[in-house]
Amino acid sequence: MLGVRSLFTLLFLVQLVFLVQSGERQDDENMHDFSDFQVGAKSDRTAKSNIRAEEKESEYWIKHAVHHVHHRVNCVKPNTKIAKNIILFLGDGMGVSTQTAARIYQGQLNGHNGEENSLFFETLPYSGVSKTYCVDAQVADSACTSTAYTNGVKASIGTMGLNAKVSIGDCKASKDSSTHTSSIVDWAIKAGKSTGVVTTTRITHASPGGNYAHIASRDWECDTDRPKGVDCEDIASQLINQYPGNKINVLLGGGRSKFTLQGNVGGGQRLDKDLLKSYADMRTKAKESYSIAKTVWDLEKVNASNTDYLLGLFAEGHMNYKLENHVYQPTLEEMTVKAIEILSKNKNGFYLFVEGGKIDMAHHSSQAKKALSETIEFDNAIKRAYNMTKHDETLIVVTADHSHTFTMAGYPERGTNILAKARYGGQDFQGEDKLPYLTLGYNNGPGGRTSEGQRRNVSGEKTDDDNYVFPSGINLKSETHGGEDVLVFATGPWAHILTGSFEQNFIPVAMSYAARIGPGNQGPLVSGESSLLLSGSQLQTLLMSLGMVVVCKLLKDT
Repeated sequence: MLGVRSLFTLLFLVQLVFLVQSGERQDDENMHDFSDFQVGAKSDRTAKSNIRAEEKESEYWIKHAVHHVHHRVNCVKPNTKIAKNIILFLGDGMGVSTQTAARIYQGQLNGHNGEENSLFFETLPYSGVSKTYCVDAQVADSACTSTAYTNGVKASIGTMGLNAKVSIGDCKASKDSSTHTSSIVDWAIKAGKSTGVVTTTRITHASPGGNYAHIASRDWECDTDRPKGVDCEDIASQLINQYPGNKINVLLGGGRSKFTLQGNVGGGQRLDKDLLKSYADMRTKAKESYSIAKTVWDLEKVNASNTDYLLGLFAEGHMNYKLENHVYQPTLEEMTVKAIEILSKNKNGFYLFVEGGKIDMAHHSSQAKKALSETIEFDNAIKRAYNMTKHDETLIVVTADHSHTFTMAGYPERGTNILAKARYGGQDFQGEDKLPYLTLGYNNGPGGRTSEGQRRNVSGEKTDDDNYVFPSGINLKSETHGGEDVLVFATGPWAHILTGSFEQNFIPVAMSYAARIGPGNQGPLVSGESSLLLSGSQLQTLLMSLGMVVVCKLLKDT
């Protein structure tokens, strides 16, 4: 029998276990406080006039899901033709939260709640997830990522077109040609295709630069950007004077000052030579038809039918944000259209890189409205390109290079202004300090507090102002990138292989296989190709499925 002391000890232990378990349950219960959402509280959230009555019925959601299943089963069929054209759309810094917020923002601009909206590229049939880290960095920059998604090689942070044997700033190591990687631009040119690079940043910036440059520092965009004693050729010079940059047919973006001499009207930065003159001399000597554009009006005058090379630099630095509405600069959509018009003349097809680069820059400034606006403009360019090209012969891939510390928080009710305070029932959500907070915010950035004490009070602030700086937890001069995976969307030949979770460097190799260029046209990928051909029964099934085309169109439009 247990002694009195042992009995008390046992009872104490039982009570202790009970208290611990009870505490754990209590903690779990308090993690999701929905007391204000209950019927009879400040508002019945489902009674709001902006929620459609049918959405409260189970049947509505089942029908919605069944419709989607029918579309996936009957209308989404893998295309195993060889891709004639490849278009890679890169939303710089367009993480999942940016995509979601932009979707809502676009919907609200069109007078809807927003949550149910879809950006055009979200409707593309195939999607995957890309891991963005650099070889030497957990959270990536836009240089090492550009090497991954255009060269098929993961690299060191801050470098472009080089393998990871070269660290950032190591000019000497970068001179070893064995460290140089080849890009999809090179693969396309060698396959007889035309090529183009379009961006809203400087054309020498990290993302576009990965298509053609081999550089140990993304910052060495022109000769005066290099530190004293560094004699590696700068990015702008490589673009004009070295292969494959000097063979790219269409180059559209900003960064004119990186090509022109100091003292030039507008503000050149170079000391060595005027690269715009070098470009013109090179094309003239080769008897190639070319145009140089500085404004949207110059771009409009370019006749695609008799222009084989086009260099358009529409700003001394980066191009302006769409919200700034500078009339002399073309939009990303307009640049994309002109590029496709010129490149599509090639019977062998083309490769085109299109970057929505100002998404990233807006996030670095914690200006969420600008970032969402740039994402919508990026989406417009994708839709226009899709409508201009033949779907059965053009592989379109949409992705981001990395994310940002941008988040959506709280439990705001349906249809809440995505740029405003998180609210329900007409009341603002509040922290323990009794101050309201916004749905959107940043983990770090210029919107943080610089002194001790209360956090920033957003009451009365004009959060829908174009230049509004959204709050951040940690105050930094510039907000940082995020390290989570990013999404990949695809349509066209072999788009179905861009599904699942994969390393970012898989993207260009997958695209090369779709077009049978570069690494996709050699070695083990092609040796087993016969097994990928359709059998007689598979061909019959495919032909039968063609009868579903009209039905699929109806399903998609309803």
